[in-house]
Amino acid sequence: MFQLAICAEMVFQDLPFVDRVRKIHDLGFQVEIWDWTRHDLNALARTGARFSSMTGYIEGDLITAAGADALLRTAEQSIEAAGRLGCPRLNLHGTGLDAAGLPVQPIAAASGPMWLAAQRTLTRIAELGQRAGLVFCLENLNTEVDHPGVPFARAADTLALVSAVDSPHLRLNLDLYHAQIGEGNLIELVRRALPYIGEIQVADVPGRCEPGTGEINYPAIARALASAGYRGTIGLEAWASGGSEQALRRFRDAFTVSTEAITNR
Repeated sequence: MFQLAICAEMVFQDLPFVDRVRKIHDLGFQVEIWDWTRHDLNALARTGARFSSMTGYIEGDLITAAGADALLRTAEQSIEAAGRLGCPRLNLHGTGLDAAGLPVQPIAAASGPMWLAAQRTLTRIAELGQRAGLVFCLENLNTEVDHPGVPFARAADTLALVSAVDSPHLRLNLDLYHAQIGEGNLIELVRRALPYIGEIQVADVPGRCEPGTGEINYPAIARALASAGYRGTIGLEAWASGGSEQALRRFRDAFTVSTEAITNR
């Protein structure tokens, strides 16, 4: 019912990266990657894997003139890389992140002018995506645990920006792990955000491991998504609590929904 993808950065870590991608593909999943500049794109393409998403910029931000120009310039480079892998979606954040996932320029609170600047930058990004035939996805993050200081981090923020731009080439990467930490009420969140979702990412809380290891009732979320008509990509962006193959099985089980389960809701 859903298209299932696995973030190759976080599982099968005992394998070289290209072998991780091949393993995920052999197990029947699509593949997500992060910073494409760290990988051999030719080797990845030769695996035959279907790539679901990758980071869509190298540097830049949404709110400063220089940062927006850098974001657009490196987004164009990312589009070229995505074309080599046949990857349809490119991921964005509220600002550039360092290797530890922290903002290059932390912001305590975004001002009104910052919001307007972010909307203008994302409009330019959407126009770039339209010309290239790709979709950029703005990801929500949590600032309590993993990404303090990131502006426009909450799902409510990313939804406000994406809906304001209102382009099919700018959608949400709705990360439910981050949303649970920052906001909760996940089923209502996915229903509200549904018209703007380009992809959903999942991990459990606490620990950021696969579904079934924490407090989130992912089978219930899966049934709600199916009932609402979502048939898009759901990506596992999680560490394996034990063996990686077991983590992938748990993920697949959580998001396997029968027609009967939808009918009986």
